Amino acid sequence: MKVYEKEAKSILIKRKRIDSWFLSSYNMNLYRGCSHNCAYCDGRAENYFIKGEFGSDIEVKINAPEILEKELNPNNKRKPFEQGFILIGGGVCDTYEPIELKFELTRKALEIIKKYNRPVHILTKSNNIERDIDLLVEINKKSKVIVSFSFSTVDKEITQIFEPSAPSPAQRLNTIKKLKEKGISTGIFLMPVIPFITDKPNKILEVYEAAKSIGADYLIFGGMTLKSGRQQNHFYNKLAEYDEKLLLEYSSIYRDDKWGNPVPEYYEYINHIFLMISKKFRIPKRIPNYIYKDQLDKNKYISVLLDQLDYLVKLNYGKSNYGLASKSIFELERPITELRNRLKTINGVCTESEKVIKEIMNSGTSQYYEKLL
Repeated sequence: MKVYEKEAKSILIKRKRIDSWFLSSYNMNLYRGCSHNCAYCDGRAENYFIKGEFGSDIEVKINAPEILEKELNPNNKRKPFEQGFILIGGGVCDTYEPIELKFELTRKALEIIKKYNRPVHILTKSNNIERDIDLLVEINKKSKVIVSFSFSTVDKEITQIFEPSAPSPAQRLNTIKKLKEKGISTGIFLMPVIPFITDKPNKILEVYEAAKSIGADYLIFGGMTLKSGRQQNHFYNKLAEYDEKLLLEYSSIYRDDKWGNPVPEYYEYINHIFLMISKKFRIPKRIPNYIYKDQLDKNKYISVLLDQLDYLVKLNYGKSNYGLASKSIFELERPITELRNRLKTINGVCTESEKVIKEIMNSGTSQYYEKLL
């Protein structure tokens, strides 16, 4: 493995609005490149501009703690820091990949986040996070910590092929259990499922059974993107080693979409399977609102909950009346409580969504949301 040290000019990336998948207003990658070397990783794609070989050449943002300190210090900001979680990991690295044990950038970043009382969401595949449980418990007492573990399956043999250097599913599940025992909200991102391999009903069922057994707070599902170029070429080489006959199947669903998405019919198929299995277990399909409620003001809380509801309604019924209302409420420059009797003046709010918004304003939640979650 080659390691390149780099001085970063900035660390935090601000989102236009809070992401209802990860609840993040900001995200950061302390490393670029990932030695877990998962065959399907979107981070290999050319649009991320990762130098060298993605799975073995790792860039270390050596001055990240100093930059983060400046960015989080309120005395250095003209505008107040946005509400919402800071997401660490995902995209182009795993923040707890093995090199973290040497450089400890993630632990240093968490110390700074604790200092400024910010909520944090960590996405990882690695049980190396156990090193920092003491610190996560401290942050969780002051603000909030969410930890999400990504899986493509819990099948050990399949992960050895497609996630060759990542901790085993059993190790990840055991770490989730430990975090839960410490009172930290923890769940599973079952994404990506690998087409024709881990998207089969029995494979998805195995993940649900594992999640149920350890008390995961949520299980979020997603398909696999496959962008033409370096990402697709690498994955197809690994796929051919596994089962060359599947290459033809892949050509039928991946047709050089700009974002690497499969054809809509495939998404409809796997979403239906996921929905049917999820109904048997009643594990939330989004990070549930009780986890993030205290971290957001009324406008942002309602916006995020409606965006989650938009996903849930589409998953169940295909169409939704909540997406535009969510966006408009997030962009409001005045408290939504001032518009309690004029909610329909907000772009996208209809009779159906107005009723839900009023229920959230009165009770803090929505029965319809709870039912679909």
